[in-house]
Amino acid sequence: MFRPVFAPPPLLAIVFALPVLALPAATLAHHGWSAYDATKVIKITAPVSDITWGNPHGAAKVRHEGRTWDVVLAPVTRMEARGLTRAMLASDKPVTLEGYPRKDGVAEMRIERVTVDGKTVELR
Repeated sequence: MFRPVFAPPPLLAIVFALPVLALPAATLAHHGWSAYDATKVIKITAPVSDITWGNPHGAAKVRHEGRTWDVVLAPVTRMEARGLTRAMLASDKPVTLEGYPRKDGVAEMRIERVTVDGKTVELR
């Protein structure tokens, strides 16, 4: 009869298994830039809404051509280092967003630059 030399206690096995199981979910939560069509530039001037100021990058929503678009911004540290603050986007005033739409037609765009109060901020 075969007996394993070391059988980890069930709790220890769970502790080691959880990070391995969580890794695929974390990988799927973030998207690659290849999903966006860099040959098509969308330029929208409108107020943004539903702003998320966090990692891995900021996000917002904007109404354009009768659709609500998800707006993928840059990481917060980069935006703030270049002079773009959450308050500048959250003021209900129109801002100009330039970026690329998703290739699959989903109403989402990756923003390359933001112009607000006459100041243009390059995000990439």
